[in-house]
Amino acid sequence: MLCTAFRVRVTGNVDLLKRGSHLVVAHCESALDGALLGLFLPGNPLVVATPEMQARLIPRLLMRWVRCIAIDPAHPIMLKDVVHHVRDGGVAVIFPQGRVTTSGSLMKTYDAAGMIAGHCGYEVVPVRMSGTLVSRYARTSGLWPKRYFPRIKITVQAPVRILLPAKTSGRTNRRERVFALQRVLQEMLGAGFGERCLFGAFVDAVSLYGRHTRIIEDARRQPESYGQMLKIALALGRLVSRETVTGETVGVLMPTISTTLSLLLGLAAHGRVAAMLNYSAGAAVMHDTCVAAGVRTVITSRSFLAALRLSDIAGKLKGTRILYVEELREALTLSDKLWLIGYALWFPRSAVPAVDPQQAAVVLFTSGSEGIPKGVVLSHAALLANMTQLQAVIDFGPDDKYFSALPLYHTFGLVACALMPLMTGTRLFLYLSPLRYRTIPELVYSSGATYLFGTSTFLAHYAQQAHPGDFASLRKVICGGEKLNREVAELWFEKFGLRLLEGYGATECGPAMALNTPLAYKRGTVGCLLPAIKYRIAPVAGIAAGGALHVRGPNLMSGYLHYEHPGVLAAPRSALGEGWHDTGDIVEIDKEGFVTVVGRTRRFVKIAGEMISLDVIERVAYLASPQHRHAAVLDHVPGQGESSVLFTTDATLDRAAMLRAARNSGTADLTSARRIVVLSELPLLGNGKTDYVALGERARKAAPAEILRA
Repeated sequence: MLCTAFRVRVTGNVDLLKRGSHLVVAHCESALDGALLGLFLPGNPLVVATPEMQARLIPRLLMRWVRCIAIDPAHPIMLKDVVHHVRDGGVAVIFPQGRVTTSGSLMKTYDAAGMIAGHCGYEVVPVRMSGTLVSRYARTSGLWPKRYFPRIKITVQAPVRILLPAKTSGRTNRRERVFALQRVLQEMLGAGFGERCLFGAFVDAVSLYGRHTRIIEDARRQPESYGQMLKIALALGRLVSRETVTGETVGVLMPTISTTLSLLLGLAAHGRVAAMLNYSAGAAVMHDTCVAAGVRTVITSRSFLAALRLSDIAGKLKGTRILYVEELREALTLSDKLWLIGYALWFPRSAVPAVDPQQAAVVLFTSGSEGIPKGVVLSHAALLANMTQLQAVIDFGPDDKYFSALPLYHTFGLVACALMPLMTGTRLFLYLSPLRYRTIPELVYSSGATYLFGTSTFLAHYAQQAHPGDFASLRKVICGGEKLNREVAELWFEKFGLRLLEGYGATECGPAMALNTPLAYKRGTVGCLLPAIKYRIAPVAGIAAGGALHVRGPNLMSGYLHYEHPGVLAAPRSALGEGWHDTGDIVEIDKEGFVTVVGRTRRFVKIAGEMISLDVIERVAYLASPQHRHAAVLDHVPGQGESSVLFTTDATLDRAAMLRAARNSGTADLTSARRIVVLSELPLLGNGKTDYVALGERARKAAPAEILRA
């Protein structure tokens, strides 16, 4: 009866549990989880029940049919009974977090769970249960309708052996056990992305969280529901499909509003690839990126182009046809409306063609901070995999609200800040531009956002302009896109009491490959690598600390599109072989797995036979002048070889001050820039990164009088 009511499906390594003597670890999303696992997993398992499972009526009644034991995770008196059960050939189920999650994500792991795993031989079987988070027995409030009998899927994954250092103290050993068990749970959740297309995942979210649930709001201050977004996506996708062919790459030149996301979903539904054009880069760069991606059709808005003073863009994007959303809406016929209202809205999956998850979904472009932008092709599966990886480590859920002003042509703004909340039932507020430094803190305050995303540069400006109460509703602030300035982090902590969580990503691998979280945080690092990402560190000649980071995983791009070879996909490949990507970053990874980015392979300068990181030169400048912005670039001096040039907004900074800062911080004198150029403002790209290409050109063309201090 329960199997019929909950439509339970058990998959994976089920036969493994039939052989007994296994410790199962699971993430608890509702008070029903213990009873359902006890009833449907083979081997008549012993379930270690959480307090919530005993407090609710229906779960407590179901637990009578299950072999269970109640243990207070803070006082594990009966822990030995669980260990003996496993050692005697039985199967035991534990919830390492000791309670039902209140956010849908992972919470802290108790020592008791680590002790049980240690006494059971450090081998555990992760079991992923999905579906109960939307039941009436979950702890999340959410805006969606709760279900008495949600569809349940139980996936038994392969056993995992927990490896710990050989010689550690008792306290260190406990901490290592807990950290390792937490990592197992993250890997379990990070592997659950499945084989779906982007539109299919969105339809799943609509079905799961409800068509009437208001999910998104933008600068127009008109909240839209899942049903409204679905209707716009289907309509725009049908209209654009008439003007294009299956598999065609379509340029999207649109602002950061909900309509842009609906357009992207509509293109994905009909097998078109959305090339997100960087409108802040200028017409010439947009033309080059269109050539690289083979774009023949660009969709944009007349009002948007007028606001950006790009109304003459049609003449500058030679070889492309411009479609305006205002005219597309007028092209909607009566038959289109009947198809939409009478069929597509009710059967969205059958109303659009089937799409292979491994096919391209979007084309993003590298920032161009170090050269000509390249097209990065990301498949449906890669996008959804990275969202799942992020969801496994970030503590967010249906009670949260994202605020993002980051552009949708950047992987950080598109995947982490826009698509991911849509797929997970998390409310979202989009704003047009991250450059409105006075407006954004006020909007965060008025919208009641709990999550804010930005680059170090943008967050510095927000903190300077904001009232101390503007960010009172925020729970987390995530920083990415560029290296976090330590002074910015200290300002946020002192003024708002918030710790910035720095992440590290790349367009080729999604917005994040590593991230600091409250459960795994270390100052000065970018956190631990996300689940399912494999890595190698290759030594680099002349660099003693760290090495070049090569990665692979389900979130990796399908390949590059180069301007020199338009439309030709170059599959990812590094010195380690096909399927690997050389990030171009020099990193160090400690024994706990925390990643420290030392610098870029292209951002090293050889001075007096030593390889000096330009990032370290910038850091020394910040120590000497923390209130100003600084950027270091490579310069070639005739007859002397490589040198460094520091661009700064501090007119009083000189080499003597930098030498003092270098010595006080324990770094070599060579980390003080040889030449200093003062600018009123440093040039920025549209995503907030420093434009090193422009600065490099400026350094090469700088007149001797412009080099103020040498």
